[in-house]
Amino acid sequence: MSVPSCDSLSRLRRKRGRCLPRPFLKWAGGKVQLLRDLLAFVPSSFGAYHEPFVGGGALFFALHRAGRLENRKVHLSDANPELVTTYRAIRDDVDAVMALLARHRHDRDHFYAVRAQDPASLSPAEQAARMIFLNKTGFNGLYRVNQSGRFNVPFGRHKNPTICDRENLLAVARALQGVEVTCEDFETVLSRAQSGDFTYFDPPYVPLSRTANFTSYAREGFDLPDQERLAQVFGALARRQVAVMLSNSDTPWVRERYRDFHQVHLLARRHVNCRANGRAAVGERLVLSYVERQENQVER
Repeated sequence: MSVPSCDSLSRLRRKRGRCLPRPFLKWAGGKVQLLRDLLAFVPSSFGAYHEPFVGGGALFFALHRAGRLENRKVHLSDANPELVTTYRAIRDDVDAVMALLARHRHDRDHFYAVRAQDPASLSPAEQAARMIFLNKTGFNGLYRVNQSGRFNVPFGRHKNPTICDRENLLAVARALQGVEVTCEDFETVLSRAQSGDFTYFDPPYVPLSRTANFTSYAREGFDLPDQERLAQVFGALARRQVAVMLSNSDTPWVRERYRDFHQVHLLARRHVNCRANGRAAVGERLVLSYVERQENQVER
């Protein structure tokens, strides 16, 4: 794998005028627009970094850009096996992933042919290229699976999507070097997080209404018993003196369940929605096992 040096990536960032690395997938509930708020509440110092619901990885990439993860152990995980395979493939063989992406084209028939493929029959690099392609060309950048665990998002309305963002993928590959990426349940973080570590939870949210639920990022979904289990894990980590930050919807259940912890109200505009009237700013709740705000950590 040919991963560029830090110096070459710095020159590339200056040349392009972009913040790299950044999320290579559009993901429901992605945190790009809330990074200023999230970074302001990241602990000033911490040991290892754990992110059990990595999704698009917006906070991970922002912390990497800020140099906050240097010489630290980093563990990313998710319950979505295709997502985890994609991260690993970019980390381990980004050249192969980019070569496969170059073969894809923005075409309806091609989209449905690729969507019909069984990921289990593909190599890791092929799975990664398939996932990135479907994400870039599918409707609204959604990732959704049916009860059989098969991706079922229709073809999107993009005019000229960037299927292979070579510069960013190379930067992502470098950021992932030395990072452990696993497919597992979030509760497994209890087996590795130690006092002084920092854990960020960004789970599927408690729904604001019966029609707002979006938990099909994995076949098993994520329901209220899972939310309760997550709250228990949050508490266990906090008692262990792990710095824990959690994002969730601003609902009575969340406010009451985490009443013993510091909470911050945030506003976010959600774009992964098929109805225009569903894209207004919505309240989110940031829950912290600590009270600390670092203005100097806010990303400009």
